[in-house]
Amino acid sequence: MRVLGVDPGLTRCGLGVVDGVVGGHLDLVDVRVVRTSPDAEVGDRLVRLEHAIEEWLDLLRPDAVAVERVFSQHNVRTVMGTAQASAVAITCAARRGLPVALHTPSEVKAAVTGSGRAEKAQVAAMVTRVLRLASPPRPVDATDALALAICHVWRGGAAARLAAAAAAARAPASRIPRAARTARASGAAPGTSPGASGGTGGRRVPRAAGQPR
Repeated sequence: MRVLGVDPGLTRCGLGVVDGVVGGHLDLVDVRVVRTSPDAEVGDRLVRLEHAIEEWLDLLRPDAVAVERVFSQHNVRTVMGTAQASAVAITCAARRGLPVALHTPSEVKAAVTGSGRAEKAQVAAMVTRVLRLASPPRPVDATDALALAICHVWRGGAAARLAAAAAAARAPASRIPRAARTARASGAAPGTSPGASGGTGGRRVPRAAGQPR
């Protein structure tokens, strides 16, 4: 699975792409931070982000996109910028039909470090270790984007397997082999004929002499 992690922000937006599967090695594909000027118009800044994300989606072709879920902060202006950048990333992914997952900072920390209250330095250290890097990515937005991608590979892979198992359990009768459906309807065990109850194999058992009819 290849996942694009997006740490949304209007001034700095982290993008990190990771390859891997649950229980296997994870590999860094690429990482970058897209910057826009605070002096530019909001519309121009969002277009800049859109172009950068679109370029990476076309170039690196991820299977899914993981975006940090926006949560309430005291600085409303910061929240607005983060939410706007998040919406751009979600729109770019949806335009291509890619699945999008939103993960809270606590979920990411718990997935990567084992603790939802881990400090930034702990997250950076684990990202460096998991991806076998020589040093933590800089700035922190890059590390956070990679942590999001790692979180989704691990959590998303497990969720996909559970969903597949649930879908298989809900499979319609038409997908069940005919012999199994016949046995289920007759109450017989699969692999036996419908009249095989009582161990007679469906054959008539001769009566003993003098036995009443």
